[in-house]
Amino acid sequence: MPRVASLYLPNLATDRLRRADAAARPETADAIRPSAPHPPARIREEPPVADPQDDATACSAPRGGWRPGARWARDAEEDSSPEAAWAAFRRRKAAQRAATQCEIERLPLHQRPPVRELGRRSEAAENPFKNGAFRSGPAGGKPIHHGSFKGPSLASQPFAIQPFRAMRPDDGGAGGGQLPVPLGEASGTAPLVTAHPVGPRIVVAAACPAARALGLLPGMPLTQARALVPGLDVRDAAPAADSAILERLALFAARRWTPTAAVSAGLDGLWLDLTGVSHLFGGERAVAARMLRTCARAGFTARIAVAGTAGAAHALARYGREPLAICPSGGEAAAIAQLPPAALRLEQNQIDAARRLGIETVGDLLASPRGPIGRRFGTSLIARIDQAIGRQGEPIEAIAPFQPPSATLRFVEPIATAEAIATALADAMTMLVRELGLRGLGARALLLACLRVDGAEQRVRCGTARATRDGGHLLRLLAMRIETIEPGFGIEGIRLVATRSEPLAAEAIDGGLGAAGGPHGWGGDPPAPDLAPLIDRLAGRIGARNLYRVGAVESDVPERGVRPAPPLAEVAEWPRRWPRPARLLSPPEQVDHVIFEIPDHPPRRFVWRGRPYLVTRGDGPERIHGEWWRRSGEADAVRDYYQVEDEAGARFWLFRRGDGLDPRTGDLSWHLHGVFG
Repeated sequence: MPRVASLYLPNLATDRLRRADAAARPETADAIRPSAPHPPARIREEPPVADPQDDATACSAPRGGWRPGARWARDAEEDSSPEAAWAAFRRRKAAQRAATQCEIERLPLHQRPPVRELGRRSEAAENPFKNGAFRSGPAGGKPIHHGSFKGPSLASQPFAIQPFRAMRPDDGGAGGGQLPVPLGEASGTAPLVTAHPVGPRIVVAAACPAARALGLLPGMPLTQARALVPGLDVRDAAPAADSAILERLALFAARRWTPTAAVSAGLDGLWLDLTGVSHLFGGERAVAARMLRTCARAGFTARIAVAGTAGAAHALARYGREPLAICPSGGEAAAIAQLPPAALRLEQNQIDAARRLGIETVGDLLASPRGPIGRRFGTSLIARIDQAIGRQGEPIEAIAPFQPPSATLRFVEPIATAEAIATALADAMTMLVRELGLRGLGARALLLACLRVDGAEQRVRCGTARATRDGGHLLRLLAMRIETIEPGFGIEGIRLVATRSEPLAAEAIDGGLGAAGGPHGWGGDPPAPDLAPLIDRLAGRIGARNLYRVGAVESDVPERGVRPAPPLAEVAEWPRRWPRPARLLSPPEQVDHVIFEIPDHPPRRFVWRGRPYLVTRGDGPERIHGEWWRRSGEADAVRDYYQVEDEAGARFWLFRRGDGLDPRTGDLSWHLHGVFG
């Protein structure tokens, strides 16, 4: 039987922003986590304290002048006098009123209960004649408000028993259920919403759970949302970023959990085909729990449901009560019967028409005749019902993980000589270059894996400075590494993989039709030589880490002003106004026996590496202050740099720590930082 899982990410956009904020400010990572639900405050039920002097056989009520069943006498102290019991009751009531008032003050002004509700002492009975203004919950519970109602009925939740709980609107649009959410979850952080323009208006695109608990829903005008919640955190909606995260998660799922994974149509979750793979992880519940834990570690709120059809899994994941729901095969109709019609992925006009007709659950649609339902709502509703209960199939277009280009060769007899390996490598390279050309890619890194007869594997790697499909050049790079392969008793197969590749398209070249009259004929200057093959061969001999070029970085401190870059990368040049030596010492080397005049004269003599130098010319100082925004120790640091020349014409770059006036700027020690060419 097919088994399909629907992984639902209800807060994908806001979780992505919270995750980015936490990465930028690690100290606020705990603040974005939803707080735990507040347990309802209950009155302790304890038996009344009886007077030991009372005779239980004479009267069941203790003496003292107070009524046995009074609530203020249930928590009497050791002294069972009426005054002590009444004082304990007043303290308890005062604490309850204070807690209730705190809960009310945490609500925005538009959601605070009116005085009429606060003053009501009895619970109001439900009105059976207001069916149009009420609708059933997700599982057929008590009817709850729909539409513009923003909070619960305080009459049904007395403040003396349970603190105020806000209502969480459904995520599926009109017709979905509303679930109570603790107020502490909404007040953990500033409410966050994303907004995007829709015609002439800017509306809310997504809202975090805290914002939805305050009544902010997708589609609401942003101006109205700001008026309701003054401290609202508004960000720009980025559907492309959300789609990229879903694609990455789908690729992760295809590599780890199931080969069939796809992004759902609404860009809010994934389809996962668990047919024949759940037993590898210990069952459907185990693999579903692992998926939820993975999403939680990544910082995303997730819900998942497993059913025999994709429609039922989609409905249970978005409108069910449990974050992890497992529906047995054949029980899809009963599992979704109590869900709202929006769970069937209907159009908005169909949902509105169903509400006008009094259809509140999927069970009502299943019990209705198919003919009239199809004529009134269209055949698309019948198709959605059939897809949910298994009468009609629904294909899943799985996302295909990227497979790196590769070529594999198997040998009839094992090979062990370098010549045989080189011949087999040439054949594999021809196959790999052909596949790279078909995909329009160029190789940047290659891996040659040689499988020996004893099961061991010998690996050889090489890289290129830029993407290429030149088979001869790639073959020469690998041929230099053949001598490192240990064939053992023989190699029975090789596999050549382009572990890193980049798009490589055709490039325009100068065909000799440029400006005439140049020094090199019709084409003017000749094209610049291609240094990539030379760089690749040098890197293969001395190592890629030892071949680089130096570029400038915006920094006042000289050792931080340069950084290595790839040989063919574009780097920034150092400003010519500040000449720097060709060679910088890392770290700067201290010199001793320095003769100088304070405060700003260059040194006259110094000793470096045991050799004395007599300075004949000097230029400076060039004062450089420390970067106080990096480290607090550099707030007062000062360096005075000098360019000096000795008797032999050698030029050095020295600096002195400190300005010679304030001891906090440095200890007046001298250091050699570089040598001019």
